Amino acid sequence: MSGNLTFEQSHRLHDLLANFGRCRVLVVGDFMYDRFTHGSVDRISPEAPIPVFRVRHNHEMLGAAGNAALNIVAAGGQAVLLTVVGDDPIGDKAHEMVQQQIGQMSVLIHELKRQTTIKQRYIASNQQLLRADTETTSLINADTAQKLLAAYDALLPSCQVVLISDYAKGVLTDDVLSGIISRARAAGKPVLVDPKRKDFRGYTGATLVKPNRKEISEAVGQEINSDQEVLAAGKKLLEVAQLEYLLITRGQDGMTVLDKNGPTHIPAIKRDVWDVSGAGDTVIALLAMGIAAGGSVTEAARLANLAAGVVVGKVGTATVTALELSHAIDAADETVETQSELQNVMSLDQAVEQVSRWRRLGLKIGFTNGVFDLVHPGHLSSLRSAKAQCDRLIVAVNSDESVRRLKGPDRPIQDEVHRAAVLAALGYVDLVVIFSEDTPQHLIEALLPDVLIKGGDYKADETDPNSKYYIVGSDVVRAHGGRVIVAPTLEGFSTTSIITHRGIRRN
Repeated sequence: MSGNLTFEQSHRLHDLLANFGRCRVLVVGDFMYDRFTHGSVDRISPEAPIPVFRVRHNHEMLGAAGNAALNIVAAGGQAVLLTVVGDDPIGDKAHEMVQQQIGQMSVLIHELKRQTTIKQRYIASNQQLLRADTETTSLINADTAQKLLAAYDALLPSCQVVLISDYAKGVLTDDVLSGIISRARAAGKPVLVDPKRKDFRGYTGATLVKPNRKEISEAVGQEINSDQEVLAAGKKLLEVAQLEYLLITRGQDGMTVLDKNGPTHIPAIKRDVWDVSGAGDTVIALLAMGIAAGGSVTEAARLANLAAGVVVGKVGTATVTALELSHAIDAADETVETQSELQNVMSLDQAVEQVSRWRRLGLKIGFTNGVFDLVHPGHLSSLRSAKAQCDRLIVAVNSDESVRRLKGPDRPIQDEVHRAAVLAALGYVDLVVIFSEDTPQHLIEALLPDVLIKGGDYKADETDPNSKYYIVGSDVVRAHGGRVIVAPTLEGFSTTSIITHRGIRRN
């Protein structure tokens, strides 16, 4: 990915991501059952000039509104799915999958004599060869619509944002659509729409509608090519449908957020594209989560843009995890190459804030400490082992003053800033904190790591603080349900021996 975020924008997106765990989005719309058949093609059929597809395995996923809800859950949020399925075995299977993967609050209404939509895809060598659709696109009946709106009324108060997933499969009748939007706006809840209607007046009153280039062309009845034509068509739709925002997705040209004050363009994330299936679901889902987390529409759009860049690199309808999105934010930060070391060296207060974000993402925090005067293969081995025990590794480094007390007046060889910068540049290390005390006890009490790792001759089960085998802070970590681990050390490497044998002196 190429960098297109400032440091401030990157920091803000991380803050929004850390708030996802407190967000709940109500997803309403058409449901699809996505089935993927993976196999290989090795020959042409003797019966006709067509490839012979050898089936290897199948897997099924929730599609359309179901996939949008899955993306919300994968990113660390809470989703409630409200949809209609057929009175058939696939509808029953979909209900079971939704309860397991999205949550017990979701409501799937079974309509008699209706067929659940199935999208069957055949994939070989990471490429789709064929898609076969089985579906009902007729409008749901009046009784089903009444049940859907009654369930909507019960679910709306517990959610912060409403996401309408319109795939034109019959769930969103005119009455259902207007009822969803009017009720949400009366309750002060934003309404976001992933559209398929050609007449955007059906979305009147929504907060935001997210068309792609083809959908906006169909909505205004003319082909859209240039940037000027996109903006002109967008302004027209804002007025016609009385919308606050349009988010126009433009493929390799990125996204454009349009409101009454004008456009904001968000460049596309450059990466290899394997499959665009479900990318629109990812965009609207992360847009909803960004707004639910307290972000502006533009900030939420930046998150959605990054998520789309991740999901198109996967095969099949896919979701983006919180960890993948966190990495994508870092990768898009234009200051990473020049500022990455400084960003990762933090004060204790900054570290506590960062650890809080990581915890909200469900990440396991590891902690180790040392002087790290001259980083050698023994250090690298220990840090590699430490990182294997956690998702995020914090390294606490003794300050110059602390090192002099522990090692004598000729140490350290390198000052604390340079030692911290070297560690922060290592791939195993996610955060560095410098401490001036003789032990990192107060850091451990403040950060409460899930795993405390120490190398050398220490003993993980030693509980006597006066013993030379005791690991400082182990009592605190254990008291909070964490683990204490002694990492293996690489024999033959020691900073003291290197300094002694090579005659290194501090200037």
